[in-house]
Amino acid sequence: MFLRTERDGRVVTAQIAQVGAALRHLTVDGVDVVPSYPAGVPAPSASGIVMVPWPNRVRHGEWELASSTQRLAISEPARGNASHGLLRFTAYDVADGPESVTLRADVYPQTGYPFHLQTAVTYALVADGIVVTHAIRNVGDAAAPVAIGTHPYLVIGDAPADDITVTSSGTTYFVVDDALVPVGRAGVTAANDLRDGQTLAELELDTAYTELRRNAAGHAVHTLRDGAGRTVSLWQDESFDFVQLYTQRPYADRAVAIAVEPMTAPANAFNSGEGLRWLAPEEAWQAQWGISYSGGDR
Repeated sequence: MFLRTERDGRVVTAQIAQVGAALRHLTVDGVDVVPSYPAGVPAPSASGIVMVPWPNRVRHGEWELASSTQRLAISEPARGNASHGLLRFTAYDVADGPESVTLRADVYPQTGYPFHLQTAVTYALVADGIVVTHAIRNVGDAAAPVAIGTHPYLVIGDAPADDITVTSSGTTYFVVDDALVPVGRAGVTAANDLRDGQTLAELELDTAYTELRRNAAGHAVHTLRDGAGRTVSLWQDESFDFVQLYTQRPYADRAVAIAVEPMTAPANAFNSGEGLRWLAPEEAWQAQWGISYSGGDR
C-alpha cells in the first residue's frame, strides 16, 4: 500500500506491506527515513514487521501455563528459539485511504499459544512523519499473555554512517547468552551507552535497553542526527518500556542501517513475566509510537 500526504508544505510518503503489516519505506520531503528494499523479496532482517503476541525470542519455544509446558514452533532454528511472534508471515486484511491504512489479523489458538486475539495496526501520515497505533483484543475465553513489538530500520537519506550520531536514553541493558536470551541486567557500558550519542559507524548492537528517560508527553525518544543537523526520531509511548537497537550490515544496498524496535516486553517475557500483559476475555489494549523527521539546516 502506498500512502501520501502534503501538509505544511511537506510531502510525506510511506509504503506498507500486507505481509507482516510491515513499514517498508518512509520519506519526508524526498528524504529516506525508513529505507526501502527490493520488491518481491521477504522483508530483510524482519524489516518493519509487527511482532505479536511476543517480540524478540522465547527460549526453546517453551513456557509454562498452569503447570503445563507450552511448545511454540521453533522459528529461529540456529538458536533454538521461537522468534518475533506469530504474525510475521501473515497477510493482513487491509482498509486503506490516501493518508492512513489499518491492517487486521487474528492470532488463532495453536500449538504453544492456545488463545485467540484480534489485532490491528494503523499507520497514519502526519506532517513530519508517521504515527503507528496497535490495538489488540482478547476474543477468547481465558486470559491471554500479550506483548507487542515492531522492527523499523532508520536512516537519514544517503548520509553515511560516519556522519550519523545515534542517541538513546536507556541506562540499563539486558545481558544475553549465546541464544540471545536475557540472563541478567547491567548498567550501560562505554560500548553501548548512547545517552550522549555515538557514531553509527562505530556501533555493533543487538541490545535491548530499559529505564528509558521520557519527555513531558511520556514519550521515550531515540534520535539519529547527521552533520547537517537533520534528525530522524522514533518515539514510543508509555506502553513501550523497552527498546531493541540492532545494527544490520549490510542492509539492502546500504552499508548499514539501524533497527530501533519499541517493545512492551523484553525477550523471553513468556518465561520471565517481565512486561507481559495478561488480557482478560474481551479486554482491549492500545499502544502507540511514531517516527518524525526534521530538515535541520536545509
